[in-house]
Amino acid sequence: MSEHAVPPFLRRRGTLAGLAGGVAVATGAGLLLSNAFASGPVAKAAPEVVPPRANVTFDYQIGGAYTPPPGVGAVSRDRGDEPAEGLYNVCYVNAFQTQPDALDRWQKNNPDLLLRDGDGDLVNDEDWGEALLDTSTAGKRTRLAEIVGKWVDGCATSGFQAVEPDNLDSFERSHGLLTREHNAAFAKLLADRAHAAGLAIGQKNTTGLLGRRDAIGFDFAVAEECGRYDECADYATAYGDRVFVVEYSDRDFTKACTSVGAAVSVVRRDLDVRPAGRPGHVFRTC
Repeated sequence: MSEHAVPPFLRRRGTLAGLAGGVAVATGAGLLLSNAFASGPVAKAAPEVVPPRANVTFDYQIGGAYTPPPGVGAVSRDRGDEPAEGLYNVCYVNAFQTQPDALDRWQKNNPDLLLRDGDGDLVNDEDWGEALLDTSTAGKRTRLAEIVGKWVDGCATSGFQAVEPDNLDSFERSHGLLTREHNAAFAKLLADRAHAAGLAIGQKNTTGLLGRRDAIGFDFAVAEECGRYDECADYATAYGDRVFVVEYSDRDFTKACTSVGAAVSVVRRDLDVRPAGRPGHVFRTC
């Protein structure tokens, strides 16, 4: 949810996070090769982190990968899908909530990392059927960062150039059990992990954390429904137009195009982000 008094009815959550992706050819690891006869460990150079360029035509494919339309230069896909060859690829990771089909594994392997209320019941994002992860302590954030961090590393190995950790705003659905500070601290751990893997990292929604973008380490933004709430210019200003805007209605798409479409990537998608060829698929750009 956004931080507005009236909750959004369209803001997209990942519902199709594939857990079984094919093994991709790993990208270059940025190793500095030492002489074969030199003693000591091989030195590593810091991998290059490349943020997206402003106003590149963007497609949002987290509901299933398909051949990008002509002219598209950047795409966001689920971490279980392969990146699109020759494009700037953003890897979708549901970092602050569980995928519905993964809840049993969380309950079996890490039940204490699921947020629970005073009665011991799971705290859920009711709109998308996702349990919230518990970022409330440093110890739990560290453990979560090890789990989610492996997914981030997998994005890099698969050949993505960036990652977007979704549900940064889960604290707004936590009934006061989580705070902005909790999620910002967890996001910082993820940003460090992404940069260490050579990935740029995008802020997903949540204008209330724009002021902390540098401290966290965000490199760009993915903003859903900013046209609806007149937030697009805020993201564009904060990130030097390195923003991917996703709208789910014609009216909000028109508002976003009018507001920032000359400088920022804006795409109109259907709410279920269906692959091309499926009934109900929508793809438009300004």
